[in-house]
Amino acid sequence: MAMVTREDVLAAAARIAGAVERTPLVEARLGGHALWLKCENRQTGGAFKLRGASNRLLAMSAAERSRGVVAFSSGNHAQGVAIAAKRLGIKAVIVMPSDAPALKVEGTRANGAEIVFYDRGSEDRIAIAVKIASETGATVVPSFDDPHIVAGQGSVGIELLDQLGRSPRRIVIPCGGGGLAAGIALACSEAEIVVVEPDGWDDMGRSLSGGTIVPVPADAPPTLCDALQTPLVSPITFGVLRDRGASALSVSDEEACDAIRWAWREYELVVEPGGAVALAAVLTGKVALVDDLVVIVSGGNVDPALHARIVA
Repeated sequence: MAMVTREDVLAAAARIAGAVERTPLVEARLGGHALWLKCENRQTGGAFKLRGASNRLLAMSAAERSRGVVAFSSGNHAQGVAIAAKRLGIKAVIVMPSDAPALKVEGTRANGAEIVFYDRGSEDRIAIAVKIASETGATVVPSFDDPHIVAGQGSVGIELLDQLGRSPRRIVIPCGGGGLAAGIALACSEAEIVVVEPDGWDDMGRSLSGGTIVPVPADAPPTLCDALQTPLVSPITFGVLRDRGASALSVSDEEACDAIRWAWREYELVVEPGGAVALAAVLTGKVALVDDLVVIVSGGNVDPALHARIVA
């Protein structure tokens, strides 16, 4: 297992400083407590994923860049890689599920990436990406199972510490593969870490509970949280969160939609379902309100028609 350290996160934050936005930290009030919303839905590309993608591609050699990159993603990582690759003049091929949200497909294609579709139910996206890489010499850029990716996502935490001027007591973070959560856990070493997943897709929670990595069950239910539909977490992210003593819980699609409505009504924040699960855990009381609580709003790439139906 390739290890990631806080020093790696600090180096990544410095490396990508000119390539990503410093996203807002919005003060909110709930139940008599102040809490902070770290708004990665305002990041270029609509989600935090540009951070890890930029760090990974900037760390590549000139020879590696000349052979291109290949990634697999339902959308946010796809767009992050596509944007970073376009800026650096690197050819990008993205393996995306055929049911990926149209907004994310369009955003990926608009940034010059070639898209290869696959069937989420019957095909292996990793195998497809590896085959493309073996045929072209491209570098595979996974969405979370890579030290550079985790370190880049951790820049959210470094930025948060600077904006707040201290370490928060508790940070609540959406979790798919765990790259964002692991990176923030390394950056904010004094904070309590809580990760939140969609119901039925809580493989990180089950893994942390059992002490070993377990996959999402084959009969996992459909979910609106496409950004968090990761079938198996990685040793890197699991190891970091286990060692940091992170806790985990899950929320329903309905609870995520309630959080989307709250974010829009109270602060006019457009949040996608997967990006709203941490907020949902706080609004439902599954995570207790405490002073110096930070909630990560990880993405805002939601189809406008779906968002309109949810908030109506």
